[in-house]
Amino acid sequence: MENSLRIVFMGTPEFAVASLDALVNSKHKVIAVVTAPDRPASRGLKLQQSAVKEYAVKNNIPVLQPEKLKDVGFINQLKELNADLFVVVAFRMLPEVVWKMPKMGTINLHASLLPNYRGAAPINWAIINGDKYTGVSIFYINEHIDTGDLIRSKTEIIKEDDTAGELHDRLKEIGAALLVESIDTTISASIHARLPQSFYAGDIQNPAPKIFKQDCCINWNKPAEQVRNFIRGLSPYPAAWTVLQNKEGKKLTFKIYASIVKSDVILPSGKLTVKDGVHIYIGCNDVALEITELQLEGRKTMPVADFLRGFKLQEDGWKIVNEIN
Repeated sequence: MENSLRIVFMGTPEFAVASLDALVNSKHKVIAVVTAPDRPASRGLKLQQSAVKEYAVKNNIPVLQPEKLKDVGFINQLKELNADLFVVVAFRMLPEVVWKMPKMGTINLHASLLPNYRGAAPINWAIINGDKYTGVSIFYINEHIDTGDLIRSKTEIIKEDDTAGELHDRLKEIGAALLVESIDTTISASIHARLPQSFYAGDIQNPAPKIFKQDCCINWNKPAEQVRNFIRGLSPYPAAWTVLQNKEGKKLTFKIYASIVKSDVILPSGKLTVKDGVHIYIGCNDVALEITELQLEGRKTMPVADFLRGFKLQEDGWKIVNEIN
């Protein structure tokens, strides 16, 4: 097929599967997939395949799972594939010996409008920071993280009630289409449309570092809208959390997935109150948030009304322990 490229795809999570599927259904040939090794997961420590490996196996695509990307055996396997192009979506940082290997280079799909939100969690941080728009970018990989020359990008509006999960699902499809379009119209056509990110040096450049569990603790001393953005920016994963404590000093963690700013409800920061047995309000430093979906430690995620039917917050003296000052 004219201008059909031999592609090695590198990726791990579900976000990458949309791009892999788009390439498999394009005129190009995915000759192999590189993904993370199988890892023990859940209580039974059963080995779990990455989402990308599951797709590759179902579609009879050879899979490489190196522990170390500089391993000589892995490097030799890549060379033997004689790929025209490497495509990376949500994978590890590549050593130079890998990204310089294919004659047409190595390109990456990133879920932000670079150079803004370089890093591991661009979708989460865009919502946490209250941004009104974000997007996806296709760029050439170089020796630094998310700094290579841009091929093209596409903007997407962040809706008022978007969670990280909802935005993730839109961007993976938008990115997959833009990836194939970039390969078809630019790379395989040998059009060298690449623009250094320094061209955008005056743009906002927020970081997007990896988010750890301790980073997800809610600070109720912030304005309600900021707390709401924090909650939806971490929903459904890794999820914002806070701590409850009862009269006896017992503590329980609960995750919050959805909330509404209640401008007509004023409470002290971190003060929790229940209204009519079906509403939970928690004070911020201006107005309160109404919590609408949560998960108590050891229980399932559920709407607040269902939660309150089985857990007597105020009767048992539970209160928020604000662990961030």
